[in-house]
Amino acid sequence: MIASLSSPRFGPELRATFQLAAPLALAQLAQIGMGLTDTVMLGALGRDALAAGGLGSATYFTLVVVLQGLVASVGILVAHARGAGDDAKIPALLRGGFVLAALTAAPLMLLLWNLGPFLVLIGEPERLTHDVMGYIRILLFAAPAHMWLGVQRSYLSAMDKPRVVMGVAIAALIANGVMNYVLIHGKFGLPEMGFRGSATASLIAIWGMMVAIMACMRRVQSWRGPSPIDWKVVRDLVALGWPIAVTMGVEIVFFLVGAFMMGVLGVTSVAAHQVAISIASTTFMVPLAVGQAANVRVGFHMGAGDVHAARRSATAAFVLGVGFMAAAAVVILAAPYQLALLFGLDANNSSDAEVIALVMRLLVISAFFQVFDGAQTIAAGALRGLKDTRVPALLAGLSYWAVGFPIAWTLGFSMGWGPTGVWWGLALGLAAAAVVLNVRFWRLIAVER
Repeated sequence: MIASLSSPRFGPELRATFQLAAPLALAQLAQIGMGLTDTVMLGALGRDALAAGGLGSATYFTLVVVLQGLVASVGILVAHARGAGDDAKIPALLRGGFVLAALTAAPLMLLLWNLGPFLVLIGEPERLTHDVMGYIRILLFAAPAHMWLGVQRSYLSAMDKPRVVMGVAIAALIANGVMNYVLIHGKFGLPEMGFRGSATASLIAIWGMMVAIMACMRRVQSWRGPSPIDWKVVRDLVALGWPIAVTMGVEIVFFLVGAFMMGVLGVTSVAAHQVAISIASTTFMVPLAVGQAANVRVGFHMGAGDVHAARRSATAAFVLGVGFMAAAAVVILAAPYQLALLFGLDANNSSDAEVIALVMRLLVISAFFQVFDGAQTIAAGALRGLKDTRVPALLAGLSYWAVGFPIAWTLGFSMGWGPTGVWWGLALGLAAAAVVLNVRFWRLIAVER
């Protein structure tokens, strides 16, 4: 890595990675903003509407994000094809990605439509289950568009066109806010739909994003021209993509279980966890985008057979992503109280004061794992650029569930550390993932010729 930093070619690679990652990060933050808008709008309707919309939205988006990992393989193969100068393969890869997305969306919609009995089985109240299903049975019709969006985002990133994704995401953020207000409250002569209006607004925004990006994609040369479906390409995309989906799934479920563990510890713990994890999730969007850029840049150079350039790309990604997370850790350590107050907590209220105090303790732990969180997602992206997805999925699973979860349980419950013990388990799971994924990437890239 030191050699890469001293290379005269490192500066241009750093700029190229930044130019790819910055729009992707802004697009990710815009998507978080859509969720925040929904929460704020639903909060005005009261606790019941917020609970139904929050649970329905979380269920839907968790499943979609995991399954979008399948089509992330489109970007990997497109980047390799571009690097090899084999642009003729790209239309078939894109078409195969859209087919895979459609085939994935169908069972997802069926699962979501019939989710009610599962909610009852795990003990959700009947009224809440009814309202959650009312929300989900509107939002689920966005699944095809959402899966196609995953293909579009992966493809456009690999084609060095990330600004399209960013521009459409920002426009969708604004449109979603307006539609939420109009449909929830029944403005401009439209019916008052309550929390279902929020689901409808998200449905329209997601389809609108997909259509807008599709229109923009017509300007990309490789998208033009007919190409038959190549089922071998679809199989290749599945073989490369399913471990990515598994990796995403084990991490998301790991943090979801952490939230459930906080629930066992009481309302104050849950509230503090939600505030602290929201801050950590926001900073994570930047290295997540840098990891996507590393995926593309490393894949492009490997496709071109230039291993030295691939190493420079990975180094540039680590400098940008880990550097940002180190700066974020400093800010979190310097201003935990001020960050907690951003979430509307009142220090003069005794119950809120307890939450603020716990948030501040959790943010200290968050500052510790910022760098590890950035390093693990960038390493995962760089490994995908090498077409290495199966072993990283196993390593991530072991890090979170064989290291992080037992520590979280032991410290949080067996040793009585409570919420901070759970969070130290989450932090050490991320640290383990960062170490093993980085070791694997640098070992693999070292033996490439």
